[in-house]
Amino acid sequence: MQIVHGKSGWLEVICGPMFSGKSEELIKRIRRAQIARRRVQIFKHGIDARYDATSIVSHSQQSLPGVAVTNAQEILNLVDDRTELVAIDEGQFFGEEIVDVVNKLANLGKRVVIAGLDLDYRGLPFGPMPQLMCRAEYVTKQLAICMTCGDPANFTQRLTRDTAQVVVGATETYEARCRCHFEPPVEDRVAGKANGA
Repeated sequence: MQIVHGKSGWLEVICGPMFSGKSEELIKRIRRAQIARRRVQIFKHGIDARYDATSIVSHSQQSLPGVAVTNAQEILNLVDDRTELVAIDEGQFFGEEIVDVVNKLANLGKRVVIAGLDLDYRGLPFGPMPQLMCRAEYVTKQLAICMTCGDPANFTQRLTRDTAQVVVGATETYEARCRCHFEPPVEDRVAGKANGA
């Protein structure tokens, strides 16, 4: 990705299924900015405390300290005027207000990088991610490896019977799957057949 430096801000979205390296990519971009001596602030949604309550942590255990928040407005309130890069992990957990917040930050001249799942366990667009992707100057789509066949995986397969859209978990709860091996929940398959799919 080639980024043109200027006085305007911009939005970068890193998306894909679980286990695709989204948080690793986010951490890589943060570390590069830190090497370049940019002022950075890091946020994540507080619902995700799988590995650490405040740090962003990848499944491969790379981590950086951050601030856990529960809504997008907190990010806007906590960003320092001097901050140059605002990094946000687990973007799918924020409500639609995250779209306005990141736009405001970019309009203030900040580089905003947000990572999150673009599809939920049913294979449907997840939360504000589609809107963020539409408004971003840069979108990076990460793919995982299908746990069934080894092909590129675009889907997150839930291994439990939970039906809530948000169920925080890791390898005990989810697998990455390719198009051929992704199995949406039974109720979605039944609805698809009823609609002629």
